[in-house]
Amino acid sequence: MSEQRQIGVTELVLRDAHQSLMATRMAMEDMVDACADIDAAGYWSVECWGGATFDACIRFLNEDPWERLRTFRELMPNSRLQMLLRGQNLLGYRHYEDSVVERFVDKSAENGMDVYRVFDALNDPRNIAHAMQSVKKAGKHAQGTICYTVSPLHTVEGYVHLAGQLLDMGADSLALKDMAALLKPQAAYDVVKAIKDAYPGTQINVHCHATTGVTLVSLMKAIEAGADVVDTAISSISMGPGHNPTESLVEMLEGTPYSTDLDYDRLLKIKDHFAEIRPKYAQFMSSITGVETEIFKSQIPGGMISNMESQLRQQGAGDRLKEVLEEVPRVRKDAGYPPLVTPSSQIVGTQAVFNVLVGQYKTLTAEFADLMLGYYGKAIGDPNPKVVEIAKKQTGKEPITDRPADLLEPEWDKLKDEAAALEGFNGSDEDVLTYAMFPGVAPGFFTARPEGPKNVGTDPEAAKAASDPNAPGARALNEPIKYSVTVNGKATTVAVEPA
Repeated sequence: MSEQRQIGVTELVLRDAHQSLMATRMAMEDMVDACADIDAAGYWSVECWGGATFDACIRFLNEDPWERLRTFRELMPNSRLQMLLRGQNLLGYRHYEDSVVERFVDKSAENGMDVYRVFDALNDPRNIAHAMQSVKKAGKHAQGTICYTVSPLHTVEGYVHLAGQLLDMGADSLALKDMAALLKPQAAYDVVKAIKDAYPGTQINVHCHATTGVTLVSLMKAIEAGADVVDTAISSISMGPGHNPTESLVEMLEGTPYSTDLDYDRLLKIKDHFAEIRPKYAQFMSSITGVETEIFKSQIPGGMISNMESQLRQQGAGDRLKEVLEEVPRVRKDAGYPPLVTPSSQIVGTQAVFNVLVGQYKTLTAEFADLMLGYYGKAIGDPNPKVVEIAKKQTGKEPITDRPADLLEPEWDKLKDEAAALEGFNGSDEDVLTYAMFPGVAPGFFTARPEGPKNVGTDPEAAKAASDPNAPGARALNEPIKYSVTVNGKATTVAVEPA
């Protein structure tokens, strides 16, 4: 056999793997003991920050996300550390003014970040450009990202055109990001091959979720088409709405012209570590454990379905999920076919819930109105003019065609003053940025921070006992949990059954 082509691997276990499977709840103390093996396994990069980890750290874990990054840097000195950055949104849910974007990139680089995977929920290059420029200026690896989706307007040629725009911004590599597991094998081959043909020598990384059951084959086809790096998660925290297993990729490439050169003994140690940790987080695990091919029709990522279910249950309309799933593609079409990824997935999904419960576009959420009026940027298609009129009437705002961030006033000094007034603020730019991302959560976090990190997982032995029907005191899975409730001094026993 001729010399094998080496395929790089990005390991997702420290970020997207537990974000997708256990609602980002994994505590830092449950990751540190695996870091030496991860560092020595031979990965192209280790994704460990960004996405929802920042939010989960301060909202649930009482952990400073900047401290988490510094710890990873210290424990994995030989690895490229990688993060997911939502372009002009950074890690929040709104656009930030350019100087805040620059500060965020500078500070994360200073604290140890190497590779920035920069994307925009609408694939609007204008929302990616400034973050990319800031990464280049900081001397770090700027990875321009194409969010993959399927619609009557999305074509291979369109993805090649977007790739060219990202390369013009100075992208050091490109990522094809498939957040809903929609990338079928042939499409993976066609898109990667077309980009490679158009821009020879460009490094292409491919990121797929596993939800639909076809994407390990998609990774193989992408590699055959010339992909250089693929994303996987160690097997003990993989599959379902998560990712394809790292070890399966290694085995799949055996006997082919490709090799990962990963250290298999290290992979087994990483796998065993997380297999031991996983039961602690059983209460947060996704209810999707197998394969969901219906996603090819609805195009709704797994996390979004669970979000819509809870919204409907809160309204006493848990039985109307099917109607909402049928409404989502209509709303997405009216919005110009945006890819469904944070925050566009939440915006489209919530509007679909409103349409079903209240009547079609009788009420627009503020975010959906902004999406229709261009305040999030430009989607591939034109928004439905009738819905744009409703958005104008409801908000009193006019549609815009500018880059949304161009409408923002400089805000760093204001953010600094607001953060400085908070109890527990430590005076650092990092704390100002934490406040900027999550102004509702940061004040409580700053006050509670001295108490130190919290682990929200349960003790593995206790978790095991709870799931073992023969263990002393164990409860059968469908048996109601009994609570004693005291109302107005009178004690009552209440049985709560699992839904």
